[in-house]
Amino acid sequence: MKLEQEAVTEKIIGAAFEVHRVLGYGFLEKVYQRAMQVELVKQGLKAELERPIKVLYKGAMVGDYQADLFVEECVLVELKVAKTYNPEDEAQLLNELKATGTKVGLLINFGRAKVEFKRMVF
Repeated sequence: MKLEQEAVTEKIIGAAFEVHRVLGYGFLEKVYQRAMQVELVKQGLKAELERPIKVLYKGAMVGDYQADLFVEECVLVELKVAKTYNPEDEAQLLNELKATGTKVGLLINFGRAKVEFKRMVF
């Protein structure tokens, strides 16, 4: 069974492993965010930093977010530098997916000796 946006998410995950291999862990999230954009563009993907996300309620804007990366106009990427994921990280990504109407998101953690990722579908 083929996963939604499988080819794009595979490239994003590969880019995360390459960034982690080169930089290791311990940097600020912004460093990984910029490195991911560089790596994704080198792979021929469109990767937008800090994509604005508007939260609408019955047609009125009631809040806004910024996605760390929006790749190929189809995958939201939320980056973390933490010892572990927490439910708030997952909720944040799900809320961003809901607000944008995007189906697929990746939560990527650079805060450990080995990069971790979680694929989420809304």
